[in-house]
Amino acid sequence: MWNTNLIFNPEGKLINRRRKLIPTWAEKLTWANGDSYGLEPVDTSFGKVGVLICGENTNTLARFSLLAQGEQIHIATYPPAWPFDRPNNKNWDLLEAIKIRAAAHSLEGKIFTIVSSGILDDDAIKFISNGDKEVMNILQSSPQPISAIFGPTGELVSEPLIGKEGIVSAEIDLSECIKWKQIHDITAGYNRFDIFKLKIIKKELKSIEIVEDL
Repeated sequence: MWNTNLIFNPEGKLINRRRKLIPTWAEKLTWANGDSYGLEPVDTSFGKVGVLICGENTNTLARFSLLAQGEQIHIATYPPAWPFDRPNNKNWDLLEAIKIRAAAHSLEGKIFTIVSSGILDDDAIKFISNGDKEVMNILQSSPQPISAIFGPTGELVSEPLIGKEGIVSAEIDLSECIKWKQIHDITAGYNRFDIFKLKIIKKELKSIEIVEDL
């Protein structure tokens, strides 16, 4: 509803909240830009966890900012369908797009990526289409998303779930990240920080700023 990621720790405490930086395509009819507040990995008992929403996982600078802040486990959340080019009936292949993005982020950052996608079952499609056969056909024919876990070389380390509800699980070893970073670490030795600079303005955008004293 809010195009926002919430991360809770095992005790149920909210430890991070971040809004999607830029709404994608038709999302701009509903949502405004988010901000950089919360654009950071958070410490948990099992590693430093970062998260991005849908198309943000293609945003190179957003991804690099998380990696450079020490991200070890990335969560990529996706919608259940993305009917993109509707007039020409050429649907965006969400499944393949997710696989490419997740594998690339894991490979580039030498981290683990957990992909969590929403699902529309028959009841949900019926509710959303509300008797409109064209809408129902679009949703039923849209490529289904994938939920899965990818390792630091970009490979799948779990059985994927495609177009259905369930739990994806895998045992991960964060020392694998260190091993592969010794070869190719884009946040350290395999970069040129004398040439490239990335600055993040960590500020929560607010609709009003009250100044008590001038």
